[in-house]
Amino acid sequence: MRSGIVGLLPSDLTTITSAKATYVRTLGFTGVSIILGEPDSYTLRDLHHARDILTGEGVVIAQANGTYPSLVDPDESIRNAGIEGLKQHMRSAQALAADTVYVRPGSLSHSGPWAPHRDHHKEATFERAISSITSLAVAAESEGITLAIEGHVLSVLDRPQRIVTLLERIPMKSLSVNLDPVNFVGSIWDAWNPQPIYESLIKAARGRLKVAHWKDYIVENDLVLRITEVPIGKGLIDHPSWLTQLNNVAPNSWVLIEHLRPEQIPCAKQALDTAMQAAGLAWDLL
Repeated sequence: MRSGIVGLLPSDLTTITSAKATYVRTLGFTGVSIILGEPDSYTLRDLHHARDILTGEGVVIAQANGTYPSLVDPDESIRNAGIEGLKQHMRSAQALAADTVYVRPGSLSHSGPWAPHRDHHKEATFERAISSITSLAVAAESEGITLAIEGHVLSVLDRPQRIVTLLERIPMKSLSVNLDPVNFVGSIWDAWNPQPIYESLIKAARGRLKVAHWKDYIVENDLVLRITEVPIGKGLIDHPSWLTQLNNVAPNSWVLIEHLRPEQIPCAKQALDTAMQAAGLAWDLL
């Protein structure tokens, strides 16, 4: 497995420098996630410049991540705009030589792509997701692109079984899973015992797992349920066990730390390295 980071490089890829890429390697990472912004944010020259800086310092672009309209909106014109936006991001990912293109299904809420909405859990919404993602997978197949779709308990891909069904309905290898097990911790029972969720996700994504977003969480001491992300090693996840299971099914996958402030990343990387050592594993450096 290879280690990478989300959020350490600037969101404006035209400001990426050799010094910033070198810092990524100094911390022990070999891969990064690149923010693409809107589909037309960057020129081909911008993309090639960022790619050349990073590859020149030995940093692989593990994932390209752009914004686009919701893929599950009831309005067909909005869904089509989302599909076309992602197709543009695919072309940008090709220019970057990115390993994967990150795909979020989108939301029915106006508060953001991961905001909750009661209709996310309806079959009609899931069918719209299937339709949109099928179109994207067909396009990705023809372009030699690998998509990495992520789910969340608040989204239309709200449980491991949805991932199973999605992959069965869209069997093309151009569609892979962006594993993020913390996203599926949705109850106090899950929070105290997340192992069944993790095992279900690993089983669902087996053979089609390229990237994992790695985090940790705690249960807050509040009067209502509050599950909060914390730096790796500060929460409830058994990282050595989970890394072992991931390595067993996807030994070539990326493990990307995310959702941390820059000053928190070095300690999180050390904690992840310690967990790898405890598991008897070592990062692949190529």
